[in-house]
Amino acid sequence: MERLVEIERFDAEESCEITLRPSAWNEYIGQEQIKKNLGVFIEASKKRQEALDHVLFFGPPGLGKTTLALIIANEMNANIKVTAAPMIEKSGDLAAILTNLEEGDILFIDEIHRLSPAVEEILYSSMEDFRIDIIIGSGPAAQTVKIDLPRFTLIGATTRAGMLSNPLRDRFGMNFRMQFYTPDELAKIVSQASNKLNKEIAHEASIEIAKRSRGTPRIALRLLRRVRDFADVANEKNILHSRTKYALDELGINSYGFDEMDIRLLTLLVGANGRAMGLSTIAAALSEDEGTVEDVLEPYLIANGYLERTAKGRKATRSTYEILNFTIPTLDDGGLF
Repeated sequence: MERLVEIERFDAEESCEITLRPSAWNEYIGQEQIKKNLGVFIEASKKRQEALDHVLFFGPPGLGKTTLALIIANEMNANIKVTAAPMIEKSGDLAAILTNLEEGDILFIDEIHRLSPAVEEILYSSMEDFRIDIIIGSGPAAQTVKIDLPRFTLIGATTRAGMLSNPLRDRFGMNFRMQFYTPDELAKIVSQASNKLNKEIAHEASIEIAKRSRGTPRIALRLLRRVRDFADVANEKNILHSRTKYALDELGINSYGFDEMDIRLLTLLVGANGRAMGLSTIAAALSEDEGTVEDVLEPYLIANGYLERTAKGRKATRSTYEILNFTIPTLDDGGLF
């Protein structure tokens, strides 16, 4: 089942994201320090008439890494080739992409941490020396052919920077960590997207959506589209705060951005009365596999201080007890606080 607050992109969302995606710096909201630094580097590259140095964006999904890559290409007046690491299965696939690039082009590789070691080896020389070495034949008759490449810019995006090999990470001249968005930034993004959808939204309504969007533009835009559906069915010309609050409540997303699965997980941990619970125990209690709990449910809760991982297992934090209106256990109660 797809969760509305799921941070990963749904299969049917890509075309709608493209429609709502900003195409210039003045439309891109948030990540101010990254924008400021990138603006300097782009301007310097244009003055020198050189290709921009290689760029790595890392951070949780849905924060605008692909959008930034497209804006960089627009600012550099360069063509951009967009691909994802799982689509590059063999070194020959990458060689075909690289040899089709032209001077100053940009290659964007999403989920770059999923490249195989053999493909990474091709990237090393292409990023550093702008050439690739291709082996033709096998055994004693094998020959190495060197192919020169035009100077291009590689932009990599990853949600797991720790899974990148050190040699690959070191070849990026610029590394930027994407940050979660503030409610004010998300409210501006929602208002801007609402205008593109030809549906005016009240400021209070955009704030309401922002508060429940987990600091992530992708979730904010997804919730906006669902709230618009409620408004359209009610024959309302604009998206009002009352309709927005009603729609989000009906969708089961509370003011903290929690949905039913988050509440079930946190309630389970709170019920442990301050003691840590193991991942396998949590997964069994929720009827989910351990990977789903670890990779889907936990990241947002940990990042925002509602859950913590310890050597003994998972624990609810004081904030969670307060939000769910439970008494915080003390050492006298047998708890760990």
